[in-house]
Formats: sequence, C-alpha cells, structure tokens
Amino acid sequence: MTLGLGSTRSVALTGLEGTLVEVEAHIGQGLPCFTVGGLPDAACAQAPDRVRSAAASCGVPVPPHRVTVNLSPASIPKRGSGFDLAIAVAVLAAAGVVPREVVADVVHLAELALDGRLRGVRGVLPAVLEAARRGVQHVVVAPENVAEAQLVGGLTVHVAASLGEVVRWYREAAEGAPLPVAPPRADPVASPGSGGDLADVVGQPEARAALELAATGAHHLLMTGPPGVGKTMLAERLVTVLPPLSREEALEVHAVRSLVAPVGEVSALDRTPPFVAPHHSTSLAALAGGGSGTVLPGSVSQAHHGVLFLDEAPEFRTSVLQVLRQPVESGEVVIARSRQVVRYPARFLLVLAANPCPCGMSFGKGVDCTCEPKAVRGYLGKLSGPLLDRVDLRVHVPPVRRAAFAEEAGESSAAVAARVLAARGAQAERWSDGGWSVNGLVPGHVLRRPPFRLPAATTLALDHALDAGRITLRGYDRVLRVAWSAADLAGRTSPARDDVATGLALRRSEGVVAA
Repeated sequence: MTLGLGSTRSVALTGLEGTLVEVEAHIGQGLPCFTVGGLPDAACAQAPDRVRSAAASCGVPVPPHRVTVNLSPASIPKRGSGFDLAIAVAVLAAAGVVPREVVADVVHLAELALDGRLRGVRGVLPAVLEAARRGVQHVVVAPENVAEAQLVGGLTVHVAASLGEVVRWYREAAEGAPLPVAPPRADPVASPGSGGDLADVVGQPEARAALELAATGAHHLLMTGPPGVGKTMLAERLVTVLPPLSREEALEVHAVRSLVAPVGEVSALDRTPPFVAPHHSTSLAALAGGGSGTVLPGSVSQAHHGVLFLDEAPEFRTSVLQVLRQPVESGEVVIARSRQVVRYPARFLLVLAANPCPCGMSFGKGVDCTCEPKAVRGYLGKLSGPLLDRVDLRVHVPPVRRAAFAEEAGESSAAVAARVLAARGAQAERWSDGGWSVNGLVPGHVLRRPPFRLPAATTLALDHALDAGRITLRGYDRVLRVAWSAADLAGRTSPARDDVATGLALRRSEGVVAA
C-alpha cells in the first residue's frame, strides 16, 4: 500500500437542501489514528470504527498509520451514517487500493455494516437530486435505495451489496471496464391507491359543493357539524378529486417522504396527492417539523401538494394550531436553530373539522347537550380569528335524515375530478404570466386591479361587508378567489354576481348559494 491523498464525493443535507461534499482522506506517518473532521455529528464521527471493521472484513484493511478525513466544506454540519461508504472509498484511494482518478467524481451514499455490507439510509432522493443538479454523472447506493435513486434522471445509478464489490469495480475500471449499472425498474410509476369515492357519501350537497370548490382553487376548508355526519369521509375523499401530481411535484413530495419514511419505502413515483391526518395529541414539532439534532419535516411538509386534515380541530393544543398561520400563507415552514435555519415546503390544502361543542350534541331539537355555555365558547374559541381568517370556505354539515337514503347516489369522484381538472386548466392558462397555478395562490392586489378587477355591481354585497367590518381585507381577497373558482367550475370567463355571493356566503358560513 502507498500512503498519500485520496478523495471522492457525497452529499450533506440541511432539510431538503443538499450540498455536494468533497470527502478527502490523507494517510501519513504517525501513530495509528483515524479522525473525521468537518462538523460531523455523533453518527458520522463514529464512521472510523465501521470503516476499519468493514475494510478488514473485505480483505482491504485500513493502513495502520495516521488517517485524517476532512468533509469539505467543513463549515456545514454533516449528519448521519450515509458518509460511511464515501469515507471508506476515499481512505482506500489514499492507500492506493483503488484508483484515485476513478473515484474522484463519484458520489457515494451508504452506511457500512461491520462485515462490509452496504446498508440503505434516509434522504437518498434529495441527495441524488442535488448531485444531478451539480452535474454528477455517477452515484453508488445500497440495494435498499436503488429504486429511490433511480427516480432521478440525468445520472447513472450503481448498486453494490458490499464494500468489497465496490473495490472490485474500481480495480476493474482502472483496466478499462465500465462500472456495472443498476438494472432499470420495470414500472417506475406507482399505481394510485384507493381513497374511497365521493359517491359513498350520503346526502350533504352543500358540503360536497364546498369540497369541489376547495379542490378547484386550492381553498382551505372548515366543516362543522355533529359527530357521524360524514365530515371525515368527505375530507378523505378530497384527494380523489384533486388532479394528479406532475413529475416535479411528485419528486418534491417523495423527497420529503425520503427523510421520514423507513429506508426503502420510497421506491416508485406515486402521482396521488398526499393525505396527512395527524392525531389531535400531536406536538408542535411533529406538526411543523423539528426535533433535537436533525430537524425533520412535520405533518405540514409531509402534506405538501396534498391535504392536511385536522379532525376534531378544537382538540388540538392552541399553540399547535397557531403554528399553521405562517405556512398557510407562505407555503413553507421555517425552523430556526442557533446554528442553522431549515426550510421545508408546505403548500398544502388545509381541511379542518369540528364538532359544535365538546359533547357534540348541540345541533338540534330533542338532543340533549351537556356542555356549559362557557365550555362551548372556549371550545370553538380555540380556532382563533387569525387562523379562521385564512380559511376560505366554512360549511355546516347537518345530520343526515332517513329520507336521504332514498335519494340517488351523489356524483362519483371521477365525475367531479373531471370538472376540477378542466377548471384547473382554465386557471393555469389565466395566471401563467404571473406564475400561479390556482386561484388560491393569486395575490389579492392582482384581483383588485385591472384587468381582473370586477365591476362594482358584481362586488356590491362584498364591498358592503367590508365597509361594515364583517370581513377583513384578507377575507375580501379570499372571497374574490372563491368567486373566480366558482366561475371556472361553471365555465365562465369571469365571476358573476352569484359567484361572489357564493364566496361571501361560504366565508360567513351561511351555506352555499346556488349559482
């Protein structure tokens, strides 16, 4: 073995943002020592023990000299065991075991077992996306991560079962042999799962209409009503009427999932929008993201490009509900730590469901409610004004009567989804110059100024509500967005007076006004 300098590459993640890392290894004279520098965390700092054992098990032991590894740029924290393979390859390159020029530009992402096997790690998808953006041509991963890495185009994915196999590759490559390429997957796209059908819901025409509007313009929705009337069923079926995700959107969703899902679970590109429904006992960090050490994405980011459903919303802690205010407006969540700021995408459709009181029984004559008036006020008061002001649609879901059983089944999800898709197409064409895709994302000032400003006769009722203080300026803008969505569903090029009335009625929870 010769002593010297070797290097290869890996990727460090801060949230979903990746940084290409140069893994440098130097072997020099001195007492046997193996150190890793460049802000490694505890798992990364323990890599020398795993590398020594894995290399010895594969018949290529680390030289008994002073080994120094630097992860550059050294100012960025390095977390996790995913640097093991890169560190081992860099050290073996410095020792002359593998050719230095072959391994220099290859990205390695895998953990090492003590017997030399390669183990999968989390976060491979965002790491490979960063490698592709930086022009990397080759990446080596463990068998558990190969399907995930192949979701990214523009580079070649190689899969190895052990460190010994990787060493053999590089030795053969020095003689002109190409690196073995991982076989392509037969079906890179996941089949959509079944989320039920809107036809399963009995009655509730007003709630169904509000759900369709929510899907059309990405408007946030609040449903109130007694237990057992179908609020949860409606929310669960919202994803069945949303348009399928584009490839770019699906990659963003799966990149977030790659950080939190079990290793190997992300293996195909599912175009179905995610549906996330955290329990009401969830913590602030679990909802918004966080944690000690590694900052992981929370439910708001896992619901990116999909639906975040808070059932029994008043049962959530007030502090947890209030954290929704910022991501609902900005579409991202920012988690600040003393040494770093982590950003995760959080462009979700918020659906809230609430009972009318703690016992849920204050909804009609002949039903006994056991709640004190103060308890009822406190219960609904947990949904604060600033949070509700960001909710476009508010609908009451009444009890279902027996007469509804005799009615014809409501429209299927497929029929509603077709209308939503057509309306989404009209929105995308209208707002293409501004970079928005749906009405729910259009800034209010755009809707209040030419050429999209509506005639005074059309917005008369809305103007009076603003002057009387019944709605805020934010509410005014959100009513306009709903009016545009109602017009798109009806095939109109501009909202009519009835469309504005529908938006205002839903804003004030007065039910749906027929267009």
